[in-house]
Amino acid sequence: MASSLVIIPTYNEAENIEKLVRNIFAQQRAFDVLVVDDNSPDKTAALVKSLQQEFIGQLHLLERPGKNGLGTAYIAGFKWALKRDYAYIFEMDADFSHAPNDLIRLYNACSKGGADLAIGSRYKTGVNVVNWPMGRVLMSYIASKYVRFITGLDIADTTAGFICYKRAVLEQITLDKIKFVGYAFQIEMKFKAYLLGFNITEVPVIFVDRTKGTSKMSTGIFSEAVFGVLGMKIKSLFKSYEI
Repeated sequence: MASSLVIIPTYNEAENIEKLVRNIFAQQRAFDVLVVDDNSPDKTAALVKSLQQEFIGQLHLLERPGKNGLGTAYIAGFKWALKRDYAYIFEMDADFSHAPNDLIRLYNACSKGGADLAIGSRYKTGVNVVNWPMGRVLMSYIASKYVRFITGLDIADTTAGFICYKRAVLEQITLDKIKFVGYAFQIEMKFKAYLLGFNITEVPVIFVDRTKGTSKMSTGIFSEAVFGVLGMKIKSLFKSYEI
């Protein structure tokens, strides 16, 4: 078993998953992969099961009965990882918006650079997004600025979903108390890691929008992030707030 696990939530990602898995296993450093599939109608899970015959002990599959949100998929993946001996646990999209070659950069930021949580950041060195409409770029960028202002997080890309966690971070966050299930989940995890005093760093990456499959992004997901953050911040000011 590798010391690093890459968690990939999927829903209708049959067009991408095989190529992505092969790319991850082709990296110079060894990574295990856990696909968390939400009963994809396009048989993503069946394809993963077929690949497991080739990548025995490296590729894992967690099947869920329905589409229950990105946050709950990652929480299920985190719990699965913590039952095992992984030291570094990654979040990664299935659609190649996150480059497999950047996994080692996030790993190095934690294993050698002293970070407890390393973020693949679209906005650390400007706006490094390819193939997004300008309206979506502005919505994402402004949302991150807003979150930073409300929460006090010194993070340029607060909604980023390409992340490496040291095991200790996930062990100390009460995963069952994570409230958000959409992209606000990403903000909540970073905020709680910040409140716990963990060292958070950003690694600049280039985010490339998917070329295959269908995006799950919506204005509703961004709304959850924008409007939920204020309530989260207010609750954190009270002793009853559970981290």
